[in-house]
Amino acid sequence: MERMARFQKVSSAQFVESVVDKLGISEAEALRAYESINLPTRATSGSAGYDFFAPLKLTLEPGRSISVPTGIRAEISEGWVLMLYPRSGLGFKFGMRLDNTVGVIDCDYYHSDNEGHIIAKITNGSSDKTLVIEAGKGFIQGVFTPFGITFDDEADGIRNGGFGSTTK
Repeated sequence: MERMARFQKVSSAQFVESVVDKLGISEAEALRAYESINLPTRATSGSAGYDFFAPLKLTLEPGRSISVPTGIRAEISEGWVLMLYPRSGLGFKFGMRLDNTVGVIDCDYYHSDNEGHIIAKITNGSSDKTLVIEAGKGFIQGVFTPFGITFDDEADGIRNGGFGSTTK
């Protein structure tokens, strides 16, 4: 296995800004949550996925969506990408999904103005069960994957942001 990335917490200011904006909670509550953020980890030596942990208790009624600032950024070596997926148990039990189906975290996202803050928009796909994810519990997983480019590739754009920033 090749080592090609490092997880870090975003700054407390970045996390608080994102959580207040996305979840509408107080700055004080966001700061308390920031202190308890755990970096993603693999559960076993054979696991491909790194579990990302909910920074706060999340409650989603059936069919509802929420954007979850994870408080995490990833410094990724060139030629690699971090792919995000729902934890399989939550997918099976609640039909939980990422609203963009698969999160793609490129290596240059780390240098964005938002510090490369990984935010996951999730939906409870269940028709009758409320999804509750306790603070500190895994809810998505990330897998690092190498990628290639075409022989005639001449991309020279500079990223600044997430969702749709490369097409602006």
